Amino acid sequence: MDIFGRTFWFLNTAIKVMVVGVILLMVLRLIADAMDLNPFGWMSRTIRRLTDRIVMPVRGGLRNFGADPKFAPLVAMLIVILLWFFLIQLVATIFTTIAGVIDSSQRGAIVTALGFILYGLISIYILLVFIRIIFSLGMVSYTNRIMRFLVDVTEPLLGPLRRVIPPVGRFDISPIVAFLILWLFRAAIAGTLLRGAMIQSF
Repeated sequence: MDIFGRTFWFLNTAIKVMVVGVILLMVLRLIADAMDLNPFGWMSRTIRRLTDRIVMPVRGGLRNFGADPKFAPLVAMLIVILLWFFLIQLVATIFTTIAGVIDSSQRGAIVTALGFILYGLISIYILLVFIRIIFSLGMVSYTNRIMRFLVDVTEPLLGPLRRVIPPVGRFDISPIVAFLILWLFRAAIAGTLLRGAMIQSF
């Protein structure tokens, strides 16, 4: 399984480089905003052009919450770090599932292989719900391709739950109920189909 370890390391490094790049851009945006640079200057225009696609949706979200929009680059950094964490978890879950299925198939343990598939799919679904919540907090529009994918994938579970469970004030608690349901199913799979199997994490 050494190839899985190397591939995971490469993907992890590539994601880390992208995230660090975005964080550096947000720091530059914060510095440029604090220095009150000429908005028509080359540096100011370049920084805005590179960061606006991330900062502007967050700024709109902060306005909706009644917060000061000047903190949008800082909030964007926090959102990117959270997404980094979830993306690494997503990649690790996919690799763990594939490694578990291959290992179980080689040993002829079909039930365990099925358990790894189901466990992996539920783990991925939980992460997609989390990422959708973060995108929603960042006020990412449905016109965004990633947000559209997240809504299309998670709505079959969240939609019926939302109709049954009323919101608490302005907060939709259907994702919390979804997490509990998915966690119970995952725990049941780990305790039955995967009993005695090692659920690895990279």
